[in-house]
Amino acid sequence: MKLLTPSLLIISCFVIGGMIFKSLTPRNCENILLNDTIFVLTGDMRRIPFAMRQLHKHPNADLYIIGAGATGSFDKTRRVTIETDSKSTYQNALAIKEIAQHSGLKRIVLITTEDHMNRAKYLIEHELPYAEVVACPVPLTDMPVTKRLERWVIEYIKYIVTLFGIKEG
Repeated sequence: MKLLTPSLLIISCFVIGGMIFKSLTPRNCENILLNDTIFVLTGDMRRIPFAMRQLHKHPNADLYIIGAGATGSFDKTRRVTIETDSKSTYQNALAIKEIAQHSGLKRIVLITTEDHMNRAKYLIEHELPYAEVVACPVPLTDMPVTKRLERWVIEYIKYIVTLFGIKEG
């Protein structure tokens, strides 16, 4: 019975922490201003089309597609820049930091899927502590509940690991 109590406590903390993690995730796109710069992280097929829809709503915005997997055709009349060197969320944060510092950005809009938002935003805010990071999450729609739950658990574990200072992997 003594071994069961610490295990139950750890599992309870993990479950409650996961519920808090999910509840603190932004659900809607925050206010995008006229001349904002939008950064979309690749890795999920929903992200780039969502970002392009946001760009059409905000024609003066610049859009940066960050990370491996940015392929396909994009609206050539818009200001779209593709960065393909970064291969992880931490490398995405470093790429965004470089672009933001070079451009003097004090505010950026971040587009990624809702399950990925907390960790991505945390890493970017850590690299750009002076900048305002505006969350614009892509909802996980048209996905079975079990797959969504799996994705949330994986991102929650990655978030915990990131809080302990492990940014890659």
